[in-house]
Amino acid sequence: MSGDKTMKQLQKDVDEYIGQFEEGYFSPMELMARLTEELGELSREVMHEYGPKKKKSTEEDNTIEAEMGDLLFVLICMANSMDIDLAHAHDRIMEKFNTRDKNRWTRKEEGK
Repeated sequence: MSGDKTMKQLQKDVDEYIGQFEEGYFSPMELMARLTEELGELSREVMHEYGPKKKKSTEEDNTIEAEMGDLLFVLICMANSMDIDLAHAHDRIMEKFNTRDKNRWTRKEEGK
């Protein structure tokens, strides 16, 4: 497995995995519920790692990385099921941030 995959490759990987099963993708509402569930699990892991609420010894050993992976998988499933190209969506949002928010934050001095 490589960490250098394009978004198109990630979407293809997920589509090939889901394509093995008769059930296919869940409906958008089911995927939204799963996305919300996974975001909650990520939130819990961040709280354990960086917040005041530490894990109990009886809680499952999980990681922020694993929860981000779960969240990404479900997001890709949702995009694939709706024929959304996530690379294109990313390009559009970056254009928005690079224009609308170009002077919103304090820029670092060049060379630092």
